[in-house]
Amino acid sequence: MRPQLLLIGGGGHCAACIDVIELEGKFQIGGVVDVNPDAGQMLGYPVLGGDDRLGELRAQYSHALITIGQIKSTSARIRLWERLESLGYVLPTIFSPRAYVAKSATVGAGTIVMHDALINANAKVGRNCIINTKALIEHDSVVGDNCHISTAAVINGGVVVGQGTFVGSNAVTKQYAKTRENDFIKAGALFTGYINE
Repeated sequence: MRPQLLLIGGGGHCAACIDVIELEGKFQIGGVVDVNPDAGQMLGYPVLGGDDRLGELRAQYSHALITIGQIKSTSARIRLWERLESLGYVLPTIFSPRAYVAKSATVGAGTIVMHDALINANAKVGRNCIINTKALIEHDSVVGDNCHISTAAVINGGVVVGQGTFVGSNAVTKQYAKTRENDFIKAGALFTGYINE
């Protein structure tokens, strides 16, 4: 029997995560926890209440995935991560069967790798990240914890993405560039790094 998985956050990103989780087939989605507990359901799965129920729900669910998105700030995802960890939830890594992750790459707990994403040789992706649809993480790159690499963004070879960074859709990083922590790289940008660094 597949483990039951609790989804934390019921917005648009959650809907996209549901599709990936269903296709992967390793977990049975048990329900959704959301700030709007009166929503009723999300794509056929029950909304079980708000964050205040995470403690009591732990008796029924051992696994959880943070399914709120991340654009301007990672604070909500970090806060939820710390709460879920303190309650003893297991935060699994989720891989779309339509993604490709090289054997030599590593991906941390609580990260979701979405449809048609590609993580290449020796790349390292941290915990609690979103590697979104069609994102490319090239060889020897390092993506820190709590990052969102958006749809069709390109992280070229040897790049270091600081923890908490958002890389917008269709943004491209120059090879071996380094971001700062909690950076914001807007959609469509070419990021070449910082002068004198």
